[in-house]
Amino acid sequence: MPTADEQFALLTRGAAHIEKADELRKKLAAGRPLRVKYGIDPTGFDVHLGHTVPLRKLRQFQELGHTAVLIIGTATAAVGDPSGRDSSRAGLTPEQIEKNAATYLEQIAKVVDITKAEVRPNADWFNKFGFADMLKLLGSTTVQRMLERDDFSNRIKSGTPIYLHECLYPLMQGWDSVEVRADVELGGTEQLYNLMVGRDLQRAAGQEPQVCLTMPILRGTDGEKKMGKSVGNYVALAEPAREQFGKTMRIPDGLMREWYTLLTDRTPGEIDAILAGKPNEAKKALGAEIVRQYHGAAAAETVLADWRKQFEEKGDPEAIAEFTVPAAEVADGAVSAVKLIVLAKFCASNGEARRKIDEGAFNYGPDRTKPADAKAAVPVADGLVVRLGRKVARLRLGS
Repeated sequence: MPTADEQFALLTRGAAHIEKADELRKKLAAGRPLRVKYGIDPTGFDVHLGHTVPLRKLRQFQELGHTAVLIIGTATAAVGDPSGRDSSRAGLTPEQIEKNAATYLEQIAKVVDITKAEVRPNADWFNKFGFADMLKLLGSTTVQRMLERDDFSNRIKSGTPIYLHECLYPLMQGWDSVEVRADVELGGTEQLYNLMVGRDLQRAAGQEPQVCLTMPILRGTDGEKKMGKSVGNYVALAEPAREQFGKTMRIPDGLMREWYTLLTDRTPGEIDAILAGKPNEAKKALGAEIVRQYHGAAAAETVLADWRKQFEEKGDPEAIAEFTVPAAEVADGAVSAVKLIVLAKFCASNGEARRKIDEGAFNYGPDRTKPADAKAAVPVADGLVVRLGRKVARLRLGS
């Protein structure tokens, strides 16, 4: 078992802020397993790489013998977390929350050992709250304190509405800490205010306040905005290995250090050495490491081999998606190139397909033939391979 100092060094590595570091040292020195809380609201179907940054830290605590307390925000999701947002976030209906939450644990289990964690839906206690309980909770803070938040103060300056129910969210998240008697709470940097509210509520309840440990925010595949489902710049844990790898290969080069640091166990020295080489090789290694974590070593080797064959050896990957061309679409043994692109789901519209043909991005067959123009027809046979940029599909003739 590592010493308290060794644990402190490991657990604080990569952290953005610790409130307070001396309290964490003291808790670790006490020698008892700490109760380490992390909450996630089921706001969509997908858990993505951005969520794994604090989840990976939670796993580190687990590996050192501490207790992971995972809060599934079945009550807070109905309010909507305002943290880091410049507009109101719509809450979800009970039906949406239940549907989204169904797959969350399965995905989180790819990072955290769920069998050894406490999993607590916060509706378990909030559904028992009466009016008097809610009044007491609301009376634990002031409007002035709430407006200290950067997101709220910015919205006041810009004239953007702040709805009263949004002010309830940090109090609910803080009360979760009281219910589970958290020693430590993890979150992203935008969550610090909410985590600090938990400290206040624990003090008022006669508990020792939790340590707040925040992790940096992971930027998404665009290299600019926070990774998120609403922005569409995310990589989901449940995505196929090929999709995870392909999305990673498309991130800007300047994003690699951040992703290596927050998404892998590589040391700073190892990261420096990798990034000193060719960017494309560094990106392939990163993509393979992400796939290895969530799909296993065999899947990582397969996507790497397919990538090399398709883009370095100019061949097609072994595993190719298939699509069906109905017989009614075939005339004299051929199909419009535009229609093929849409049927293969390479493009969502005929107009987009025509533009891709004009750009020379579409080809078909073993000789990678390109249509002369957007009006061209493509001779089709069962098994014909068609390509658009990095997308590849095999045609199957329907009846």
